[in-house]
Amino acid sequence: MLKQILSKLPRKSSKSADNREHGGHHNAYYSNVSGGGSRSSDFGTGKSGNLSVSSFAVSNPTADVGWKSADLKQNGNHMLSSYEAMPAFKDVPTSERQKLFVKKLNLCCMIFDFTDPTKNLKEKEIKRQTLLELVEYVTSANGKFSDVVLQEIVKMVSANLFRSFNPQPRENKVIEGVDLEEEEPSMDPAWPHLQIVYEFLLRFIASPETDAKLAKRYVDQPFILKLLDLFDSEDPREREYLKTILHRIYGKFMVHRPFIRKAINNIFFRFIFETEKHNGIAELLEILGSIINGFALPLKEEHKVFLVRALIPLHKPKCLAMYHQQLSYCITQFVEKDCKLADTAIRGLLKYWPITNSSKEVMFLNELEEVLEATQPPEFQRCMMPLFRQIARCMNSLHFQVAERALFLWNNDHIENLIIQNRKVILPIIFPALEKNARNHWNQAVHSLTLNVRKIFNDLDPELFKECLLKFQEDESKEDEAEAKRENTWKRLEELAEKKAFHSEATVGTSESMANGSSG
Repeated sequence: MLKQILSKLPRKSSKSADNREHGGHHNAYYSNVSGGGSRSSDFGTGKSGNLSVSSFAVSNPTADVGWKSADLKQNGNHMLSSYEAMPAFKDVPTSERQKLFVKKLNLCCMIFDFTDPTKNLKEKEIKRQTLLELVEYVTSANGKFSDVVLQEIVKMVSANLFRSFNPQPRENKVIEGVDLEEEEPSMDPAWPHLQIVYEFLLRFIASPETDAKLAKRYVDQPFILKLLDLFDSEDPREREYLKTILHRIYGKFMVHRPFIRKAINNIFFRFIFETEKHNGIAELLEILGSIINGFALPLKEEHKVFLVRALIPLHKPKCLAMYHQQLSYCITQFVEKDCKLADTAIRGLLKYWPITNSSKEVMFLNELEEVLEATQPPEFQRCMMPLFRQIARCMNSLHFQVAERALFLWNNDHIENLIIQNRKVILPIIFPALEKNARNHWNQAVHSLTLNVRKIFNDLDPELFKECLLKFQEDESKEDEAEAKRENTWKRLEELAEKKAFHSEATVGTSESMANGSSG
């Protein structure tokens, strides 16, 4: 029900605010990162920058309740002994609202057990209503949040969100040939409260009344690290909120930007080289795609090192399918920012090119096309020889989707122009693969595509095509001769082995006869 209520919140464009924060335009593919996706996390850019949260309210007479006296006991779990009505913000003088706000923040520090839906129903509802009031208060705040309030806000958020869990990462469930989208995600039973806390944190971070210079004392590096730990949550709704919140923190707290990038880098290192288990790699890459888009030129050396040491090795894990779309976007963003990085990106792909995983190979070919589309002739010429040796192997693949995808590269006008400009180098490399496919590839679609590519080269440069054909025929003859020579060599070795075996048997027989005669 709460999800339906939240979906009705008004949305406003935050494009101008994000551009101011990040100094760059964000691609539409990542608009859900900066804009907050499908949730009510878009913030206007008016004087107050606030949104109405009237749609959060529910027609419940107990909406304005809280605690008057609370007894916190620690016997494994915190328990509240009593709740009494607490006045609404509108029912107290303006001068008293901040004190009431702090009291309600303290009330919401209480954590309940949601694994038992029949337990503490009254207290859970009181807390839920109070959280909604807090969201409305932060959204409509006039005046900067004080040091005391900031401390209490971070305390409440930390108490509710920062928790330990033992996830079973989605990557462990990857089975080739299974549609992962059909898999039911794991949902946190505490989400009815967690969602409102996340909404509160999001609006607090984005509020113009939150002074970054003051708030950075509480939204500090330990807080950010704990927030990053939550990206391993199995609940996709939680990861969506985290994605938007971290993106807002990155935009608002400039002092934390290098630290956030380094922390994400470390998560990637642990994932690539140690565990290969993490639920939030796609979301982290989505944030990075937006960050990379805003990098100033010329690129800093640390950004190039990040590409080489973190992003490119992310092609290695078996679970690449879980985040490949976001990773491909990040790689392409780097190449578009600095065309000289195309050679680095392509050679990185070749380094981690899969050998026995056909579905992964198709993903690599898809990404390769996107990178080549942003590649300029000088960078293309640096890597074209190893690149087209790999493409030739893909063209000869018995897996028809791999061969087909490799041949589809000629359907891209930019790539075809690059190939045509360098045909004297490229055609001799791929010609044997074209001939073998044209003669005996089992798949008709691959066969037809091969003939089309052959025709392109033949029509464009008949002399070069004829030279390659003659060279191929000569090499084929040499291979036949070498094969015949190998067969003759093995045949002679077999004959010699047979003769040696015969002589050995004869010698053994003679020795046995002599031994028998002497004993007689």
